[in-house]
Amino acid sequence: MLYWIHEWSDLFSPLRMFRYITFRTVMAAGTAFVLSLIFGPWLIERMRVLKFGEQREDTRVSGLDRKNKVGTPTMGGLLIVFSATAAAVLWVVPGNFQVLCALTTFCFLGTIGFIDDYLKIRRDRGLSPRVKLLAQAGWTAVLLLALWTNGEVWPQAQQLMVPFVKDPLIPAMGLIGTFIFLFPVLVGASNAVNLTDGLDGLAIGCTNSAAAAYLAMAYVAGHFTFAEYLQVPFIRGGGELAVFCGALLGAGLGFLWFNCHPAKVFMGDTGSLAIGGGIAAVAILINQELVLIIVGGVFVIEAASVLLQQSWFKYTKKKYGAGRRIFLCAPLHHHFEYKAKALGKSVDAYENRITVRFWILAIIFALVGVATLKIR
Repeated sequence: MLYWIHEWSDLFSPLRMFRYITFRTVMAAGTAFVLSLIFGPWLIERMRVLKFGEQREDTRVSGLDRKNKVGTPTMGGLLIVFSATAAAVLWVVPGNFQVLCALTTFCFLGTIGFIDDYLKIRRDRGLSPRVKLLAQAGWTAVLLLALWTNGEVWPQAQQLMVPFVKDPLIPAMGLIGTFIFLFPVLVGASNAVNLTDGLDGLAIGCTNSAAAAYLAMAYVAGHFTFAEYLQVPFIRGGGELAVFCGALLGAGLGFLWFNCHPAKVFMGDTGSLAIGGGIAAVAILINQELVLIIVGGVFVIEAASVLLQQSWFKYTKKKYGAGRRIFLCAPLHHHFEYKAKALGKSVDAYENRITVRFWILAIIFALVGVATLKIR
């Protein structure tokens, strides 16, 4: 919206900065951060008054004594969705197709997460996995339809790009093939962030690294010279996704202000599904879907730990009559908490150490993911 201010640069030359993606990306991040700090305390207090918080201790980790987290507001993702959306609308070029796709994906999955959080609070049972999966599949179809009807975007959208390779592995996957490929990308990213959301500041800190990585990749994809030099697909208008990622990063940092240990608010499914879906949409729109496995390495590890734990438990129960576990608890961050307890250490004090070390891993994965642009 503020992009058009550059047209007044004849009257005041510094206003030409509003044309530049780099300036608007920084401003979007700053705007989202400030909005989070302004509205965060009010939203947290309103959710506390309405009792939109954890109503009981999570039975899956009852041995860790999490009673101090009961009552903490758990729809903090609303703050992320509001701040990031408002900042993006203010600073992106109006009508940009890529941003419209990413922003609607972000908001739609945030809405699904909000409904799930609300039902958990009101009736102690959220949406069933099947319903959430159907909603995500439906949105994947909507997103695919939007890409298919855009003649300029569709030829690139159906290409399968592989890290470290400059040419597409599959030049055209077709409508059905593209859906089969995009569905697990969107579902996997959003649900993996959801699984990682288990410690104060853990999920948002890791997603901030992923958002920063895709900010850089979106900027490169939308810059013809850089894209040609690095031999990555040039996406006309894709640079505006850097502004969206900047808004997401700023909102994430603002949320972390309140979510760091001890957390005053949790993001809930409202935030985790929205952020995961938003980053996945950016990856899809710049043809860097598989790099998401590297950039989101922490989320992949967390999701893999749950799959391995469940699969091994079912297999050993069927074969030996009693289920066995690989980890003390899954997702993996809870395994380290139980390990700390077994060693006689304070779980509450150890929580922050686990979180920071996961952040470090997330930063390393993000840097490696960005480096794949050069190694081709």
